[in-house]
Amino acid sequence: MDDEHQRTRRPGGRSARVGAAVHQAVSDLVGERGYSGFTVSEVAARAGVADTTVYRRWGSLEALLADVTLTRLNAQSPMPDTGSLAGDLHTYAAQVARVITGPDGLAVLRLAVALSGTGPDDLRTRDDFLADRARQLQSMLDRAADRGEQPPDALTVVDHVMAPMYIRVLFGAGPLTAEYVAGLVDRLLSNPARPSGA
Repeated sequence: MDDEHQRTRRPGGRSARVGAAVHQAVSDLVGERGYSGFTVSEVAARAGVADTTVYRRWGSLEALLADVTLTRLNAQSPMPDTGSLAGDLHTYAAQVARVITGPDGLAVLRLAVALSGTGPDDLRTRDDFLADRARQLQSMLDRAADRGEQPPDALTVVDHVMAPMYIRVLFGAGPLTAEYVAGLVDRLLSNPARPSGA
């Protein structure tokens, strides 16, 4: 491989390495101190990069936290493709329940809530975070429609399956047993046309 080709590959490789190092630094700091116990400078020092690198790429600590959180969620609860709407929803709901009751689950939910009460930049970060997850959920529902099934809309799934689980975890309102989570999906599927505002 010639030197010119090496030079053309280096920026992309470095960008990926920087991203991985920063994500790892955030994950380590969250594990040590929680989601609000550190600064961009501490992330940068832990990752071995300059503060300006973090700000240039993510813009703010909140945007970085949201990016790390969404990356974790995508890795831990990918959208299933079981071949049926019921199978997909049951699998997805069980995955979400496992993630939000895991070591970082409560911190993830609190981050989303915290972003809701701050300035316009953080609100945009929250909206981007939620919109990305909604697009993934919609892709699962679109597959069901393509198979000839009649899926509910994404907001209805959030209202009747995701939100009750989030409330239980955020407020300690009860355990997320497998039976409880499956029951949320079963009730939704028994009346999938129910509008999200009902």
